[in-house]
Amino acid sequence: MRNAVWVLVLAAACAPRPATITPTPIAGQRADSLEVPNAIHWYRNAVEYRAIAREVYRLATEQVTRQAEGLPSGSWAVIMDADETVLDNSEYQRRNAVRGTSFNQETWYAWAREQAAPPVPGAPEFTRTVQRLGGRVAIVTGRDQAICPETEANLRAAGVAVDVVLCRADPAFSDKNPRFRALADGTARAGLPPLRIIAWVGDNILDFPGLDQAADASALEPFGTRYFMLPNPMYGSWERLPRR
Repeated sequence: MRNAVWVLVLAAACAPRPATITPTPIAGQRADSLEVPNAIHWYRNAVEYRAIAREVYRLATEQVTRQAEGLPSGSWAVIMDADETVLDNSEYQRRNAVRGTSFNQETWYAWAREQAAPPVPGAPEFTRTVQRLGGRVAIVTGRDQAICPETEANLRAAGVAVDVVLCRADPAFSDKNPRFRALADGTARAGLPPLRIIAWVGDNILDFPGLDQAADASALEPFGTRYFMLPNPMYGSWERLPRR
């Protein structure tokens, strides 16, 4: 059963869960303060992570500003993932690590309903710049529709400027490409016109149109100009790759 849950979650690609590791107690340490895996520790505490996040968003801001020049206000958009792209869920990961538990829908929904995820460094400023330039911010997330209202509330509480949030209507169908196309052709939501998508921001290769772990060098060419990747060593579609 546990393996089946992991397969389902990995298919979703953007629904967070911790590394598969059982914490080892340290002499004299309380059970509720066990060391977390290095990936979570780095994400939560390393200044390098905060520097990289700000660097990515600064580059994204420069490129979007350049590409938006001359475009009519309201006619274009930037598509962004939610988790570990604009919202930091490492506290959920830490809780699982210290308890020795894995991702499951019940605890994930409970975390989402807390609406307590802080913003990824640089994300709020970037989204406000997009709107100031006349663009729309579209969040296309692996979160289920059942927790979409709480997700929208958390985004706004974190200072993220957002125009539309598209969650998964079907938990068994994680592909984001149909939602990307819906935003482009104007069928994503009533009142939204067809939008020219000038940039994507994510933390997983599946957050970008038509890409997966098999992407070759030519497919990666748009990174740094139209595609922008945030680091996430805690989980992702990369976990399915062969370990060499």
